[in-house]
Amino acid sequence: MDHREALEVLETISELYSNKFEITKRVADILIPELMEMDFPGVMKKLSAFAARNVFPPTLSEIAVYPPEKNTTLEKIQQWEQEAASVSAETKQRFLKQLQQLVEGMSRDS
Repeated sequence: MDHREALEVLETISELYSNKFEITKRVADILIPELMEMDFPGVMKKLSAFAARNVFPPTLSEIAVYPPEKNTTLEKIQQWEQEAASVSAETKQRFLKQLQQLVEGMSRDS
C-alpha cells in the first residue's frame, strides 16, 4: 500500500475507536512504514472484521495482511527446460550413460 492508503488505515482506526486511538505524528511515523509493506484491501477487510468483534483498537499484527510473495519456481523450471532443449542428443546420451554407470557402481558398493 502507499502512504495515502496507510494513513487511511490509521484514520479509519481513529474513527472506529475515537476515544482509544489517537493519530499523532510519532504514531504515524512508526506505523505508516509498517503498513506500507502490507496489502491495503486485505488490511481494510481484516480491520472491518476486527472492529465488528472488538471494543479496543487492533495492533498492527491483528490486522496485518501481506501481499503474496512471487513464486519463481515456474519461471526456474521453464528456464531449465529451455536450457535442456539446447543440449544435444549426444550429450544427453553421454550423461545418461554416465548416470547409469554411477548408479550401478553405487549398487555394487552397498
